[in-house]
Amino acid sequence: MSPTPPDLEVLIIGAGFSGLGAGIALKKMGLDNFAILERADDLGGTWRDNTYPGLTVDVASTSYSYGFEPYPEWTRLYAPGSEVKAYADHCAQKYGVRQHIRFGKTVTSATYDDKTNTWLTRTAGGEEIRSRFLVSATGLFGPPKLPTIAGIEGFAGTIMHTAQWDHSVDFAGKRVAVIGTGATAIQVIPEIVDRVASLDVYQRTPIWLLPKLDLKISDGVRQLFRNWPIAQRATRVVTNALNELLFGLGFSHYRQMPWLFAWLEKVGVDHIRKQVNDPALQEKLIPRYSFFCKRPSFSNVYFPVFNRPHVSLVTAAIERVTPQGIVCRDGTTRDVDIILCATGYSVFEKGIVPAFDTFGRDGTEIGDYWNRNRFRSFQGITVPNYPNYFMIFGPYSAASASWFGMIDTQVRHLARCLKAARKHNANYIEVKQRAFDDDFDKMMKRRGNQLLFFGNCAASNSYYYDKHGDAPLIRPATQFGMWLRSHFVSMNNYIFMQRG
Repeated sequence: MSPTPPDLEVLIIGAGFSGLGAGIALKKMGLDNFAILERADDLGGTWRDNTYPGLTVDVASTSYSYGFEPYPEWTRLYAPGSEVKAYADHCAQKYGVRQHIRFGKTVTSATYDDKTNTWLTRTAGGEEIRSRFLVSATGLFGPPKLPTIAGIEGFAGTIMHTAQWDHSVDFAGKRVAVIGTGATAIQVIPEIVDRVASLDVYQRTPIWLLPKLDLKISDGVRQLFRNWPIAQRATRVVTNALNELLFGLGFSHYRQMPWLFAWLEKVGVDHIRKQVNDPALQEKLIPRYSFFCKRPSFSNVYFPVFNRPHVSLVTAAIERVTPQGIVCRDGTTRDVDIILCATGYSVFEKGIVPAFDTFGRDGTEIGDYWNRNRFRSFQGITVPNYPNYFMIFGPYSAASASWFGMIDTQVRHLARCLKAARKHNANYIEVKQRAFDDDFDKMMKRRGNQLLFFGNCAASNSYYYDKHGDAPLIRPATQFGMWLRSHFVSMNNYIFMQRG
């Protein structure tokens, strides 16, 4: 009796830019027997979910696109979120991926079936789908994370997370508390400050901000990019080179060139002192950790907010929330109408990467495996005992300031594996244990040069670190190095064979 063929050759979970990129790569290979499962009713991931006022990219939009699909429609150097969502729609339509997306499908589990050499994926609606290969493209971040504060559930006013923005909430004349001062808060706060009666900004850890070259891209420049795509590609090369200098060389080789970030810290401190009038406030806003221990950003409008008479920077720790407001450990009570949580997301916890239970060849759930053995993967994409399973943004995959630089390398690696399987007439792909172990050993040796392990990060409260004290989000490597590896890493690191 011949084995039952799978429903699909490839199943991709997630229709953000990672999943779309994987789908486009499959289409370019001539592989059409695939589907993308998406829990929401639209594509775009983060750029679908986040709609808060002031939302923009925090890297130059000239590098915020797929390398094969430059986008000439950006209106600013730091594009607004609505334009990024439009770019996702454009790519899905142009490359024929949209028709492969099945919306409203929340994946609950995926299990490798050794007898049939297939993955059985289950959804919350009770559907079961068998595929030969499985690609997890659910991103690095989990659901929005509300702060764990005593009494917060009893607050009588409005509580909102920035990633779940309720546009029906009227801020006019309201007393507002913002908890958090990260990359989201620095965009939201300047947008609402003119509407509110009072604004209390609760800062646990200050953020490094640099001046923002927030240029408008003129109609003439956009027309140039449409008519001469090579001009936009050249601009992308320059932007990527700057990103590589800061993130690739400066971050991953901090030990060899600490002067680079020391200079950036000076720029950051000067930026604060020029924009904030009160010397005491300046000192509270200056980070006491190395630049890039937490993700820095750019803004020309955040720091001046603290010159406003109705804005308060609160650095005392929060003790509890009452029905009327917030009580700090120094005994200060502030009554508010709205609590706005800019408190980020869960990162590298069980159920986050991936966002569903994933059971390998020996029946071990991958989150449990990582809890016992630390987060690790081969080149950020594969793990032994999980055959035919690929991750876009697994542990130690990120080596670029731009999301698309990372997608590019991960998707190329995936495509090379599938092409090698075709060449070997194989339907089974598994990374060898030795290659997996060697790759992790290299990460541990190299991280000694990395800012996170050589810089002064003790006071940063950085989400880069996990409970093991590792920093599995960021690979101690340059983006150019990852680009080379995605082209040339040996396929001999994998087992290819015919099964089932």
